Amino acid sequence: MASIDGLASGLDTTSLINSLMKVEQLPQQQMQARRQSGQTLIAALQQLNAKVAGLADIGRTLGGPTAASALAATTSAASVTATAAKGAPGGSFALTVDRLAQAQVAVTGVMSAWPTNPDGSVVALTLVDATGKRTEITPASTAVQDVADAVNAAGGPVTAVRVAAGTAADGTAQYRIQFTAAGSGAAGGFSVYRGTAADLDAGTATDLMTEPGAAVVTAAQDASARLYAGTAAEQVLTSATNTFTGVLPGVDVTATTVPDAPVTVTVGLDEEGVISRASALVDALNGVLSSIAAQRSITTSTTSGATSVNAGVFTANSTVTMVNDRIAAAAYRPVNGDSPARWGIELNRDGTLTFQEGKLRAALAADPAGTQRALADIAVRVTAAATDASAPATGALSSLIQGRQAEVSDLANRIGDWDLRLSARRDSLKSLFDAMEGSLGVLKSQQTWLTSQIASLPTYNSSQGQ
Repeated sequence: MASIDGLASGLDTTSLINSLMKVEQLPQQQMQARRQSGQTLIAALQQLNAKVAGLADIGRTLGGPTAASALAATTSAASVTATAAKGAPGGSFALTVDRLAQAQVAVTGVMSAWPTNPDGSVVALTLVDATGKRTEITPASTAVQDVADAVNAAGGPVTAVRVAAGTAADGTAQYRIQFTAAGSGAAGGFSVYRGTAADLDAGTATDLMTEPGAAVVTAAQDASARLYAGTAAEQVLTSATNTFTGVLPGVDVTATTVPDAPVTVTVGLDEEGVISRASALVDALNGVLSSIAAQRSITTSTTSGATSVNAGVFTANSTVTMVNDRIAAAAYRPVNGDSPARWGIELNRDGTLTFQEGKLRAALAADPAGTQRALADIAVRVTAAATDASAPATGALSSLIQGRQAEVSDLANRIGDWDLRLSARRDSLKSLFDAMEGSLGVLKSQQTWLTSQIASLPTYNSSQGQ
């Protein structure tokens, strides 16, 4: 039941209760401020953690077991490409590509329906792959589409598709079945027989490709190439695909056409790739270090003559400071006594880095192997420092984020508890003031009654008594 403010006392009890509740709410407001501050810190830490994890990924492309190859392979023919893995030997060689790989494709003669046995059952068909393995299939019906579906469902060495082949003289639709090898090269070769595996053993199964109108459209064929062609050391290379792997250790060659002349493959330093990866590493380093510097700086501002000092979200955060110092040290610490500046990675006064491409090019020209080792050492150090900070669950930043998230969650629960407590306190104050108003109302009623009683008493005039 709603009450009317100050009915007996004349006081604005709602305003009084609201004022008292503001005092009661101070602990909750402090927790809300801490929660907001914690959420802001978590968001900033998550952004930093993502940048540090990205730095680790970039570092791995330049150093460590999974680093990209510092070699590049080029060819003299546009239709032939080559790749060189880490550790591949430098130099060049000539490769003569004689033919490309092919997947076998065969089509049956024209038919309107698949045949049946004398007893009316559907004739089976048997697929035989290049190893002699047999796959016996019995279609669901004589419909040509059912035959193709049965072949595809069998998971054998081929796939099948029904192909329209016009109509017969009586208007009946005619079809062929096209069989395509599941894989290219000689290993994907196959044969298709009408009949069971037992019929095949008995010699009574029919090879569908020998029937009128049937054809092997494309024969199963390996790609073939020759290394050292025309010499006593000539070596024939074959491949089920158009990629010849390991032509030299770590060097793969892929052809899309057969060139008219031998192709020269050259393996050498991938200078542009090394420079690009080194530049990307410096950019990622600056992204991390600049982000930390910006968010732990202290700034001052003046409003209406009053000066205030504002601390960044990372100010005095020991974990972030540790991460910053470790990553920075990993980047500019000497390698075998030489400053990274020798290879184009220069430290600025503000703690950031500058990439000098010209210096790196000169170093690669003078000592390609030594320069690559030095860059790899720097990248490995940076990757290790970044991984220690950003690794899920165990990284310094990841652990800090998890701890702050737990704190924020606990504050949210405590703030919710305070909502219940404050609601109960408001009800208590309201009941108190309502009781006070009730008591005052009773007292006022008594006052009014007493006043009326006093007023009704007879008056006494002293002059009348003389």
